[in-house]
Amino acid sequence: MNKLITVSPSPHVYEDTTVKRLMFDVVIAMLPALAMSIYFFGIGAIIVTLVAVVSCLLFEWLIQKFLLKKEPTITDGSAIVTGVLIAFNVPSNLPLGIIILGSLFAIGVAKMSFGGLGNNPFNPALAGRVFLLISFPVQMTSWPVPSGFKTGYTDAVTGATPLGIVKEGLSKGDNLTDLMAQIPSHMEMFYGRMGGSMGEIAAAAILIGFAYLLFRKVITWHIPVSIFLTITVFTGILWLVDPTKNADPIFHLLTGGVMLGAVFMATDYVTSPMTTKGMWIFGIGIGVLTILIRVFGAYPEGVSFAILIMNAFVPLINAYVKPKRFGEEVNHG
Repeated sequence: MNKLITVSPSPHVYEDTTVKRLMFDVVIAMLPALAMSIYFFGIGAIIVTLVAVVSCLLFEWLIQKFLLKKEPTITDGSAIVTGVLIAFNVPSNLPLGIIILGSLFAIGVAKMSFGGLGNNPFNPALAGRVFLLISFPVQMTSWPVPSGFKTGYTDAVTGATPLGIVKEGLSKGDNLTDLMAQIPSHMEMFYGRMGGSMGEIAAAAILIGFAYLLFRKVITWHIPVSIFLTITVFTGILWLVDPTKNADPIFHLLTGGVMLGAVFMATDYVTSPMTTKGMWIFGIGIGVLTILIRVFGAYPEGVSFAILIMNAFVPLINAYVKPKRFGEEVNHG
């Protein structure tokens, strides 16, 4: 009777590893994207990242220490991951007060109010981003133009993202070919030379992180690949039907938060399905919702909303695709 089995919430790990190791592997995987953000956005990227990470660590420690009256667990690395992801999801010139408020919402509301790591139904960083987007729409959509260290943190020159240019232009009846001439080429977008949030500008760097996570077996390929395939098929059909109004699939994959969301946020252990079939359903849902919002909605980007919506369906997906219990009798009719 002394050796009782303890049932704990996710994330569940099936090998000899620790949450700390997994989280710091994720941090390592994000370093290429962080380096590219610093290269293109300079000091602003450093300031935003440091403020977001320190704020997340501080708020988690304060809440656990003084409100929940429990031993702080900031050394597990999850707050660091949340802080970096918040930085990746905002402009590199965002005022410090707004960054701190977003970190408080992500940690205090989206994570700790549900009991901490393993209990939160929604990705904390994405919840923080959407909260800031609703609360501070102007500041959250003022995107610095990549210029390295030529401009400072507060005086960065801002401009529209490729998604924003295409969305606004099409709404005015402009020709898609003319709009595509105003934005960086596919190769430039692949390397990150375009406006946008810090972590979504360099697909090449994110794919390096993706390869590292696969190599370390931190995540599986199912969710990212299902998202990429769904977006490719969906936008490919729209493009073939009317190429004068719909951008090609590669454009949709390289712009916005598709790469960032698919690799680093949709794969979150706590807020994603546990089975392979469930992961496919989850990823396909994210891909479909993303393009529906981008093409038919009023907002040019839809990845954050799509992931949060599918987070809400994860319990249903897990219940629907759960494996049969060992020894359960199967009715063959």
